[in-house]
Amino acid sequence: MWPQVPQALRLIPEQASTVAGQVDALFLFLVAVTVFFSGLIFLLVLVFAIKYRRRSEAERPKAIHGSLLLEAFWTVVPLGIGLVIFVWGAYLYFVISRPPAAAMEVYVVGKQWMWKLQHPTGQREINELHIPLHRPVKLTMTSEDVIHSFYVPAFRVKADVVPGKYTSVWFEATKAGEYHLFCSEYCGTSHAVMGGRIVAMEPAEYERWLAGGVGEESLPAAGEKLFGRLGCNTCHRSDGSGRGPSLVGKFGRTEKLTSGETIAVDESYLRESILNPQAKIVAGYPPIMPTFKGLVTEDQLVQILAYLKSLKTDGQAKP
Repeated sequence: MWPQVPQALRLIPEQASTVAGQVDALFLFLVAVTVFFSGLIFLLVLVFAIKYRRRSEAERPKAIHGSLLLEAFWTVVPLGIGLVIFVWGAYLYFVISRPPAAAMEVYVVGKQWMWKLQHPTGQREINELHIPLHRPVKLTMTSEDVIHSFYVPAFRVKADVVPGKYTSVWFEATKAGEYHLFCSEYCGTSHAVMGGRIVAMEPAEYERWLAGGVGEESLPAAGEKLFGRLGCNTCHRSDGSGRGPSLVGKFGRTEKLTSGETIAVDESYLRESILNPQAKIVAGYPPIMPTFKGLVTEDQLVQILAYLKSLKTDGQAKP
């Protein structure tokens, strides 16, 4: 039995998520193809340099006549390998970019130089994220200042965290333990210390961790209070009688704009509508909504979004 290789001596991080093995398989395939053809080219260069070297000043090489079979061979083979890489990579991209419908959602705000994370039940963490094993976790992320990048090597996930918009990534942990979290985008003088850890726990242990935390209201509950405090509920009435459209059941659907276009109602659209309400105006409503830019923080935006996503019509499934 081979001894276990220390983490510091491993060429690649351990695999601790459902997609880690698939990412490594594609990576190793690319490495194998690269090594094979690099070695083959260098070998052929050496062989041909020796075999077809000029033996005297008077020697004249024979004319080379083309080979249709050879031309077809070195055209079809690279094309086939390229298609394999494309199809494999596209499949893996769609797997990584589409979180399962039942994924647990966690909101992440990057800030020089820390990660602020909020659970749907209200627990907040800084530079740490506790998650249950064998349950998909979707991260919805934004930045307060500059571009950051959320990177967990053991899960093989990395996504840029951009100010002014939301990006997302998901993973499902398969091994209990602690895993390094990095910012992989240079973000200032203390970029090197912007990190943390992901703590993957057995489901029962995770429930105990949730129960033992400081009692906080859930994100939707906090968002509902903020929604009322800002006066949003005076225009966006649930019965549709207000000066603005009702927001009940709107998340995940499409909305028609005054320009005639349609747009998906997602996190980015809702965020833009709060901070820059004149950018995309819903058809049938006047452009009277004021901007809340500078009046709400990124953390408060997260709370409002969680509340709006929780508004469901009768018979509509929960997210």
